[in-house]
Amino acid sequence: MTGTSRAGPRGGGAAGIRLAVTPGEPAGVGPDLLVRLVQEPQEARLVAVADPGLLSDRAAALGVPLRCADFDPLGSVDPNPPGTLDVYPVSLGAPVQPGCLDGRNAPYVLQCLGIACDGCLSGTFDALVTGPVHKGIINDAGLPFTGHTEFFAERCGAEPVMLLATPGLRVALATTHLPLRAVSASITAPLLERVIGTLHRDLRDRFGIASPRILVCGLNPHAGEGGHLGREEIEVLEPVLGRLRARGLDLVGPLPADTVFVPERLRGVDAVLAMYHDQGLPVLKHLGFGQAVNVTLGLPIIRTSVDHGTALDLAGTDRAGLGSLRAAVAMALSMAGAEPARA
Repeated sequence: MTGTSRAGPRGGGAAGIRLAVTPGEPAGVGPDLLVRLVQEPQEARLVAVADPGLLSDRAAALGVPLRCADFDPLGSVDPNPPGTLDVYPVSLGAPVQPGCLDGRNAPYVLQCLGIACDGCLSGTFDALVTGPVHKGIINDAGLPFTGHTEFFAERCGAEPVMLLATPGLRVALATTHLPLRAVSASITAPLLERVIGTLHRDLRDRFGIASPRILVCGLNPHAGEGGHLGREEIEVLEPVLGRLRARGLDLVGPLPADTVFVPERLRGVDAVLAMYHDQGLPVLKHLGFGQAVNVTLGLPIIRTSVDHGTALDLAGTDRAGLGSLRAAVAMALSMAGAEPARA
């Protein structure tokens, strides 16, 4: 596949960019990863939207130095010195024991997300990087929550598209967190036109790719086998792709999903659009788990995230890999600094 960006960052670097970071579930590995990451030199100003006591306690448990300073929106935008972190303070609902979920902290998790999102909308932050949350405990606490993507969609009044990226591959999803039996009815012409339009536009404007080339998976095995294994390709996908090609979009498909991801097919391609969550993401995570980034397209803000869950069994240790958080921060910086490309 082609590179992540064909445009240089704003001003030739990340200086002057301020990133909000939400560590996510407080009993998970998110706080560990953040306090470990800031031991390294950073290219931008990182601001944790979190409980400062949580971060200090986790740093102490890991044996790493951490100096937290209250976030000042009028303060420095220079990169944080190693071992330091700006914090927008949000109070926990209950004490945290690493690895042990507590529903009393579910409102805290959502409050952090809301504050960080609103800060991006207002221009206080240039982008948002999110750590892993635990959907189950949030719902068990009586707070409806499907996922980050849906949360930001409602908060921003937008219709986003989920994209995961790892070196060599980007995969976007036509549908996200749906039961498999609901997918077919959801694959409609309006949905596909919106999703493909958003993917094309953000590859151009957020990633600096002048003329994005997109492979589109079929829904059914063998892309329907000429209608013998399903008619969605004939009745929905092919007409939509034809209309969008007539508008100048570079689209290939619908293609059988079991051969879309072979190296020869991916050569010169900027993204693959899968019809549902587990059609495309197992391939991407096999290729780059621990280095992949979740990106929410179609929002008025820039949002990236890690590609893994809360890893409760690793919380409070230094055994969780930093690769995905590093990659999420780097991609947020690249997107915040990229100039839209024009064909």
